[in-house]
Amino acid sequence: MNVQSILTAKGTEVATVRPDASLAQAAADLRDRSVGALVVSSDDSTIDGILSERDVVRAIAAHGASALGRTVASAMSTQVITCAVEDSVESLMASMTERRIRHLPVVAPDATLRGIVSIGDVVKLRLGQLESENQALQDYVHQGR
Repeated sequence: MNVQSILTAKGTEVATVRPDASLAQAAADLRDRSVGALVVSSDDSTIDGILSERDVVRAIAAHGASALGRTVASAMSTQVITCAVEDSVESLMASMTERRIRHLPVVAPDATLRGIVSIGDVVKLRLGQLESENQALQDYVHQGR
């Protein structure tokens, strides 16, 4: 299984935010869209950074409530780890675990944004695989009786 199989199941919509938006607006977007991260993009195609719930909390811890008036650019992570549609789910799991990240934007060869994969998407796919394997084993065992 690869990233494309996840995107086929969940779709390619990506929640984005502009770098000049306020952290208050970004926090509202996170809440309203029920997502844990927003891709920061000036044009909804290129990636300027990523803003996670963790980034918002760090900004508030560092600057207090006034952080909510700051820009997304002031709190976003600029070193964004990405993946490609042909990457394996196993490589995503390893990367997410090793780097302690929960969201990977999916990019095309020209670095344009094509989707996003969360740890929840990976877990859902893996659980589906395990259920299929379990059913196949049960069918095999019952056929032998």
